[in-house]
Amino acid sequence: MTLSRLPLVVQSDLTLLLEVDNPLFEEARDALVGFAELVKSPEHIHTYRLSNLSIWNAVASGLTAGTILQRLAQYSQYAVPPEVETFIADQGRRYGRLVLQVAPDGDGLWLTGNDSTLLTLIASHKTVAPYLGPMLAPGFRIAPEMRGLLKQALTKIGWPVADQAGFRAGVHLPIALRATTRCGRPFSLRDYQAQAVRAFWGDGQSLHGHGIVVLPCGAGKTVVGLGAMERTQAHTLILTTSLAALHQWRDEILDKTHLNQDDIAEYSAQKKEIGPITLTTYQLLSHRTRGQFSHFSALDAHDWGLIIYDEVHLLPAPVFRLTASLQARRRLGLTATLIREDGRADEVFALIGPKRFDMAWKQLEAEGWIASAACHEIRVSLERAHRERYAAADDPERIRIASENPAKLSIVETLVAEHAEDHVLVIGQYLGQLEQLSQRLQAPLITGKTPPKERERLYKAFREGEIRVLVVSKVANFAIDLPDANVAIQVSGTFGSRQEEAQRLGRILRPKAEGKRATFYTLVSGETREQDFSQKRQLFLCEQGYRYDVAHADANGQPLEQSMPRVIPFPRVASEDHV
Repeated sequence: MTLSRLPLVVQSDLTLLLEVDNPLFEEARDALVGFAELVKSPEHIHTYRLSNLSIWNAVASGLTAGTILQRLAQYSQYAVPPEVETFIADQGRRYGRLVLQVAPDGDGLWLTGNDSTLLTLIASHKTVAPYLGPMLAPGFRIAPEMRGLLKQALTKIGWPVADQAGFRAGVHLPIALRATTRCGRPFSLRDYQAQAVRAFWGDGQSLHGHGIVVLPCGAGKTVVGLGAMERTQAHTLILTTSLAALHQWRDEILDKTHLNQDDIAEYSAQKKEIGPITLTTYQLLSHRTRGQFSHFSALDAHDWGLIIYDEVHLLPAPVFRLTASLQARRRLGLTATLIREDGRADEVFALIGPKRFDMAWKQLEAEGWIASAACHEIRVSLERAHRERYAAADDPERIRIASENPAKLSIVETLVAEHAEDHVLVIGQYLGQLEQLSQRLQAPLITGKTPPKERERLYKAFREGEIRVLVVSKVANFAIDLPDANVAIQVSGTFGSRQEEAQRLGRILRPKAEGKRATFYTLVSGETREQDFSQKRQLFLCEQGYRYDVAHADANGQPLEQSMPRVIPFPRVASEDHV
């Protein structure tokens, strides 16, 4: 029984404490998602944090500082501290105080604002001054090639720019979405996809036309990209994470638009073609020869009207430099999460654009657009000899010992057997472990070394039901279309990567026949660094409303009790141990 009517405590250090065991918990959590980041989520109190970037993104996506304060006051047990009110009001005002426009005389760009003191302040800052041209009252003339670098520098010092300088139209290309796919299925944008396109496009001129759309895997981010292409009606460059993702984009374009194969070009290691719709990969774009980006110049020379960044949270660091020179083109970033483990979310904000649209995962689940999912963590004991090795090892080796715990192998076998009627992905980090699993399960293995044609053959066989179990490395974290996959078993991961956890759950979230539920297992070695990392990894999904039941197994891979229903062969612990 909760002791308080309201679930939230707002603290003056910008942290928010949300009581889980409160009837208003879910309602309050959904209210916070748009402007606060979940920091930790133990069983009784979840901790969120406000930041300048979280407020700027909230304002850019349509919230106001007043709305944010109203939401906090609605659920807070105590008055919102004045320091927090001041921070939200200040950061809410900062986005848009500086505006980048076409210069009044048409010669270059104009950085302006209605506060002469602020203009003087930024001009005196050594990281900003090199990008400012002569005074153009009230403000400064900006050379077009400095557009991205200036926005980066201003974001770093806490003054994000509202970029209203407009974009090149690009070479015109008639693009229309189909009413039925090539397979004959009815097709149209879902309401939220249409909303996302409208939020990105704005007025189609200087307002918007650049920014991020945040939707979970399986919710149709690619279709949002197609909707943006239809609005833009211009040659488009699409940047993807892999050759498999590139081919999936090609197939979606052919299936759902009236464009044909002649309109689509592939710029990859195998082909170097540029056409009205050109697909390439981040890896190729950032490839260097003798210190130079050898492919960027050829792609940059084309007159694009739109650039789409797929899985923008994975944008490699070298591409930030290149993106700074692409500011005259409309830019759409697509992602399941704005989280970047390298701390460069501010550069995504500055160079691709702010968040324009997002939608809570649980809301999409409730409306039937993505599958409902049950998440289970199984904590596995280390056998004595491995515990001794773990205790004596340095930190990197400890992580590997915990990740490759041999007891996990028999647990995976048990889970795969229990899900005999399902389509199962076994996902991991370490190739030796995955090779063992592939042999024991008699299942194909896909890694970074698997040739692209073989990967696509195996994916196709999985989609068509010829293969029921696939063992995959982190190459399958993103941008693979396996709509029938409904069980994922994660045996190891990348340290505490929240974005990876979101991507891996996303692999099984496409809606299932007859509303079938998806099941996500993560196996971790108990009382090790892997358990600590697991709790960090799960933060983003807890923020979205998912809960992890925790079960335990011994060093032989056997459940400590035999009391669970058949489909979940490990006992859940009491609710106070929920993550």
